[in-house]
Amino acid sequence: MFKNNYLLNIAFALCALAPAFAAAPVQAAADYPSRPVRLLVPNPPGGGSDAVARILAQKLGERMNQQFVVDNRAGGGGIIANETVARANPDGYTLLLAFIGPVAISPALTKVPYDSVKDFAPVALVAGGQYMLVLHPSVPAKSLKDFVAHAKANPGKVNYASAGNGSPLHLAAELFKSRAGVDMVHVPYKGGGPATTAILSGEVQAVFGSLTSVVPQVKAGKLTPIGVTGAKRSQLAPEYPTIAELGYPGFEMTSWYGILLPARTPQAIVGKLNAAVNEALKAKDATDALRRQGLDATGGTPAEFAAHIKSELAKWAKVVKDAGIKAD
Repeated sequence: MFKNNYLLNIAFALCALAPAFAAAPVQAAADYPSRPVRLLVPNPPGGGSDAVARILAQKLGERMNQQFVVDNRAGGGGIIANETVARANPDGYTLLLAFIGPVAISPALTKVPYDSVKDFAPVALVAGGQYMLVLHPSVPAKSLKDFVAHAKANPGKVNYASAGNGSPLHLAAELFKSRAGVDMVHVPYKGGGPATTAILSGEVQAVFGSLTSVVPQVKAGKLTPIGVTGAKRSQLAPEYPTIAELGYPGFEMTSWYGILLPARTPQAIVGKLNAAVNEALKAKDATDALRRQGLDATGGTPAEFAAHIKSELAKWAKVVKDAGIKAD
């Protein structure tokens, strides 16, 4: 009898505490953020990811009345930062500036210590940057149709540069090769800067370069513009047509950024951050600052960002498999 009463008392005590346990996450979300928030960046200071993070951190801080601290965690091609956030306490105080590379491309190239779908809670897509296919002036082509004809007439003789094996520039070219049915030779460099230098010097004949790096060279008459890689024309350079509208519908390659939280973060916190991100991206100074980085502000819902990640994972896994790309 004593044992039964003891167990009964424990059960009553737990029932009495249940409302308090249930209320704790609700209260935490209501007070969020009550202390500084870390925004992890998978690259060192000074690059494009860092610039996006600092633009966003400032705007989020203004809107949420709390400090958002940019924490650069470079290494492993972005994998270190991703793993750190995936394993972090899901309380909303550790965010990841997600980038296409470690989120959507690396899982196709190597075994990563996280699942890009299961280990994260998407908040919002932040911005996207397009690439432009440009040619060295020595290539006898001024249009996409002419370039494809030239490449088909010279299989294995057209070299294209990239920022490294498995980089977005590399996969953009491989996607194009697959869609256009052309045979081009990959020449990897250590970064987008050296790849641009290579095409300017004539070491290679083609490159899918970032708009900020190649548009000035196009306007200076040093490179031939062919088309941009977005689903629609870039706000940064609307005068240039997309590859999709030039005869390859559905062709798209954008270098995107978004915000991810650890999985199991309370939905109320996800919602608060989503609203703040979307508000921040409506500010003219923020969109102007992103545009100077060659990026168009995006925004959207957590569900839309989740669907985008799943689509990108499937897309680039197929490109990597079909092209036989291996990690360095």
